[in-house]
Amino acid sequence: MSGLENANILLTGGRGMVGRALTRALRKAGNQSILSPTRAELDLCNQAAVESYIGEACPDIIIIAAAKVGGIYANSTYPADFLYDNLAIAAHTIHAAHKAGVKRLLFLGSSCIYPREAPQPIPEDSLLSGPLEQTNEPYAVAKIAGLKLCQAYREQYGVLYHSAMPTNLYGPGDNYHPENSHVIPGLIRRFHEAKENGAPEVEVWGTGKVLREFLHVEDLAAACLHVLSLADPPDWINIGSGIDQSIGDLAQAVKEAVGYEGKLTFDTSKPDGTPRKLLDSTRIQDSGWNPAISLQDGLKTTYNSFLEASEGQTV
Repeated sequence: MSGLENANILLTGGRGMVGRALTRALRKAGNQSILSPTRAELDLCNQAAVESYIGEACPDIIIIAAAKVGGIYANSTYPADFLYDNLAIAAHTIHAAHKAGVKRLLFLGSSCIYPREAPQPIPEDSLLSGPLEQTNEPYAVAKIAGLKLCQAYREQYGVLYHSAMPTNLYGPGDNYHPENSHVIPGLIRRFHEAKENGAPEVEVWGTGKVLREFLHVEDLAAACLHVLSLADPPDWINIGSGIDQSIGDLAQAVKEAVGYEGKLTFDTSKPDGTPRKLLDSTRIQDSGWNPAISLQDGLKTTYNSFLEASEGQTV
């Protein structure tokens, strides 16, 4: 772990799916010194508050997992909020880290930073080589700015500030909102409700032919710890499973994990989106990390966590 178990770590976004997975991974690795303030305890959009908090805490390492996130509808409806909030989170935290003398920082971005028409699989050097996907451009621009800010502070000041770009994530603690969730938690909820209600079929938007890559959040957490153990990591590095599958195959896998026995249908009048989106994760794999959780196993454990979270409440 290259000293990670003894480091004082500030983790922003610790209450989210990724933050919780990182906390579990750090605890498992022996680290008992993790600061993870809630939004009420630290407003990351308040520059003075961030500088004061980091200046007093003096962490050895900062992991920026906090972000304002949402689906296509939210991004399209609130573009200013997504751009400003994510810019503020990155700028305030990175600059405050430098002012406080923090030597190492890991900024978590997203695969949406890459151009819509990037080559497949998408290598790191595709960044800024073409137009972004318009539906999440504000979020992507903010994440690119955070990545570039880390790169600039590393170049100018010699601090080890670097970034990780994960693919589509899923796992325990995901958002199962009926309208705002991403594809896997959305499918889990729909198949579960169809199973509970005895519905004869579940309809999925599109043809089911487009290809997407998914990574279990526990694998992401392990990858982040691995990257933090590297003495000289790249300025930014892709983190993916290296495997994609059609939405149709994914839906069938979720159907089986949930135990729904009805019919699966596709509404081909609805849009498919980008035909394929797969990260090239060669760099991190060459450095010694590979994912450990198969999609089938990950879906089973994620469904079990959904059931546990939904007991006695409305998910």
